[in-house]
Amino acid sequence: MPADLAVIGLGPYGLPLAQAAVAAGIATIGYATGPEAGSLSPAELRRMHASGFRPGTDPAQLGRVRTAVICAPTPRGADGGLDLGQVEGAARTLAGQLRPHTTVILESPVLPGTTEDFLRPLLEKGSGLRAGRDFHLAYSPSRVDPGNRDHTPAGTPKVIGGLTPACTESAAAFYGRLTDKVVRARGLREAETVQLLETNYRHVNIALVNEMAVLCHELGVDLWDVIRCAETKPFGFQAFRPGPGVGGHGVPQDLTGHATRTLRMVELAQQVNNRMPRYVVRRAATLLNEHGKSARGARVLLLGVTYKHDLADQQGTPAQEIAVRLMELGAAVSYHDPYVPAWSVLDRPVPRVDSFYEAAADADLTILLQQHRTYDLQGLSVKAQLLLDTRGATPTGAAHRL
Repeated sequence: MPADLAVIGLGPYGLPLAQAAVAAGIATIGYATGPEAGSLSPAELRRMHASGFRPGTDPAQLGRVRTAVICAPTPRGADGGLDLGQVEGAARTLAGQLRPHTTVILESPVLPGTTEDFLRPLLEKGSGLRAGRDFHLAYSPSRVDPGNRDHTPAGTPKVIGGLTPACTESAAAFYGRLTDKVVRARGLREAETVQLLETNYRHVNIALVNEMAVLCHELGVDLWDVIRCAETKPFGFQAFRPGPGVGGHGVPQDLTGHATRTLRMVELAQQVNNRMPRYVVRRAATLLNEHGKSARGARVLLLGVTYKHDLADQQGTPAQEIAVRLMELGAAVSYHDPYVPAWSVLDRPVPRVDSFYEAAADADLTILLQQHRTYDLQGLSVKAQLLLDTRGATPTGAAHRL
């Protein structure tokens, strides 16, 4: 049976979309744009395949769908901007197979103007078709929160912006099969800027609480208690929590080189968040010193090296930099993570412990970087010689908190 939908890019944005489409009864093929890591469990992937999802390897399959959604990752490039290499590859592949009346939607995180100024020429040149006349072109920001079971695609509104009103309506008709609410933006750039605002909002607010964490430690104030109290306010406040750094696939953008003005607040937020791994290592060295030990030669156990709890995804995880800096101080670093069977830093394998309880009892310092649900934090706080909790997840008074 021919597919109705092609999801191009099977990473953190594409796989959840394909999962939602299959659940809605849409015949779906997936086309990978490169080595991509998604957030779905093996059981979820098995259920998708059992429901008819088909990974595609033949580009000709892309010419037989009604809707094609490009979800290729756009990681930060060497120049600090977004790397559109996989989006370009996806566009060229799709363009060679594009047929009239197809609806093409971009969901990859991009800067305003990318869909019209970058994607559109690639599709038109490769297909000989004209966007807005021969095929529909639209943008919709991906709103995926990996591992979050409370906010499903069906209950999360989708923003749509098309090249023309007809493009918007065609994309809206597709997403209307997946979600309870479709929000129409004025156009492509407005929809793209929604994604920019949402991503930057997260990073700016995390930066604020990260700065508060450093300040509260110096003042002897329990920030976690402050947040617990503040989030009882029913208006004007949304709780964010500090951590050892900010990972994930959503890259903040201050628009440097893309606009006459930069987003100064975002630039400052990036500086604050990028300093957090260094701050964690400084706190670790100070704790060791206070207990009569040097970082050089200390046995340090890292717990949870993924960027988010209960996921295997390591994209942008601060654990990498923390491990490097600890090694530079001469510490002997080991790790435990139920989702990461093997882990390398600077192309060197880091020893993985089998029992984190026994390893914590043996380590000079244990640093909790990610609070996976499988961790018994009460038991950990009893076993560990010295525990630095960067997530505020252990019982009050059971560990040194960030």
